Formats: sequence, structure tokens, C-alpha cells
Amino acid sequence: MAVIDRAGAGTQPQQTQQTQQTQTQARTRRAPGKKGAGVGVGVLLALLATVVWSGSFVATRGMADSVPPVQAVFWRWVIAAVAVSPFAARQAWRQRALIRRHLGYTALATLFGVALYNTLVHQAGLTTSASNMGMIMAASPVVMALYSRVGGERLGARRTFGMLLAALGVLLLVGHGSPGLDFAAGDLWMLAAALSFATYSALLRRKPAELGGLAFLLSTFVLGTLMLAPAYAVSVTVQGGFALTPGTGGMLLYVGVMSSAVAFFAWNKAVSVIGAARAGVVYYLQPVCVAGLGLLLLGERTGPAELGCMALILAGVSLGARR
Repeated sequence: MAVIDRAGAGTQPQQTQQTQQTQTQARTRRAPGKKGAGVGVGVLLALLATVVWSGSFVATRGMADSVPPVQAVFWRWVIAAVAVSPFAARQAWRQRALIRRHLGYTALATLFGVALYNTLVHQAGLTTSASNMGMIMAASPVVMALYSRVGGERLGARRTFGMLLAALGVLLLVGHGSPGLDFAAGDLWMLAAALSFATYSALLRRKPAELGGLAFLLSTFVLGTLMLAPAYAVSVTVQGGFALTPGTGGMLLYVGVMSSAVAFFAWNKAVSVIGAARAGVVYYLQPVCVAGLGLLLLGERTGPAELGCMALILAGVSLGARR
């Protein structure tokens, strides 16, 4: 009996070790699936932000003749801060010490992503065509990828090819089959906007992990509003205010709630999950989304050439979004 007891005692640690190894192997086998699911969610979030931002072009064009650019952007972020406050205020209050500690980083991200980017886009729209705006904005994901490469992220041949293929599709789509550019003053404003948005997306990868996403979002909206306040005061003094009509109010609500609160939250989360380079490739879908909205809302027809360009963009996005 003693021999049996000793054998059992010697066998038990071996069984325990084998069980632990089996559990470890099972977790290892499950990990790729979870990783793949995370990439899928990140791509979907980037797509959501891109689609919503595409709708904001329609709203922005609708406000161009009635609301001065700086005033439109100012009220956009006021509405966005109010919209996100019920969900983010408690987290922001709990993390107020963290926000103060990382105020420099938050202010820098706010400058490029909130205060500068949208103001530059509105300013560009005054003196350049929508086609040139879309074409120049296509440079933004390229800059995102370059930032990621400088930061040590390996892009790989497939992702690089996908990025270039999508860029070619965008250039042909907005250039009506020709990738040429005739730069105007507004083109330079739009180039600055593309660089600003790419810089913001790159900065998101350095967001302190302990700082909550909602707290960060609300902080950037509030800081952005404060940054824009002096320019808003000058605009009201020089240009006067604007009449708040149901149409203007509806468009301001869309860009404030959907294009700012919803889209920026989705984009920030997407970048944290899949990185700025891969999210930037999904961003190439924006001209396709704008074309679809133009067909639905404005009756603009899409010909064979445009469909071919969209096929290039979709193929590039598919390649660039994979690992």
C-alpha cells in the first residue's frame, strides 16, 4: 500500500504539470483568434469614423454660405463637449490628476486634431475645389504610415502595396482619371490639414495607457474650444454672427455629435487597437463614401471610371488592413 501511495504521490505533480501545459497550449491556440477579432473590431471602428466624417462634408458644404468657418468649428466642439459629457464627465473627474499630469501631451493632441485640423479644412474649402481637397487629404494616411515606420512599426510589403494601391485609386477618383494638381492657396491650407490630422493620429499611439479614452476625449474637446475661443471672438467682431435656422442647427448638431463625439471616439479607439498606419488605410474609403452620399443625397451618378477607382481603393484597403 505504501508503494502505491508513493507512486500516486509522485504521479500527482506530473499530472498537475501536464494539466498546466495543456491549459497554456489552449490559451496559445486561442490567442490568434482573439488578436484577429481585435483587428476586425479596430477596422470596423475606423470604418465607422470614416463614414461619419464623409457625411460631415455634406453638412460643411451646406453651412459654407451661412456660417463663417471659425464659428462653425467653435460651435462644433461646444456641441461635442456637451454631447460626450454625460458619458465622460465622471471618468474625467476621477482622473483629473492624470489629466493635469499629462496636460502637455493632451494639449498637443488637441492642437493638431481638434483646433487646427477642422479649421484648416473649412478654410481650404473657401478657395479650392472639393476634388483637390480629397486628393490632398489622401496624403494623410501616407504620412500616418511614415510616422508609424519612424516609430518602429514594420509595415511589410503587403501593407505598403495596399497603401499605394489605395492612394492611386483616390488620386484617380478625385482627379477624374488624372493625378495632376494645380495648387491654389486653398490647396496649401488643405495640405496643412492633412499633415495636422496625420500628426494627431500618430500622437494617439503615445496616449498614456492609464488615461481613459472618454476622459481624454472630453479633455480634448474642452481644450479645443478654449483654443478656438479667441479666434471665434475675432470672427464675430469682424464678420458678425450667423442666423440659427433649423437647417443650420441640424447640420451643427450632426458635425458636433456624430462627426466629433462619435467619430473621434471610434477613430481614437481604432488607432489604439490597430495602429495609425492600418487605420489610415481604411481612411482611404472616405472618397468612396462621399461618392455614395452624393448619389443618395445629391443625385450625382457614378460612371465606370469612378467604379474602377473605387475597386482600386477597396482592394488597397483590404490588403492594407490585414496583418
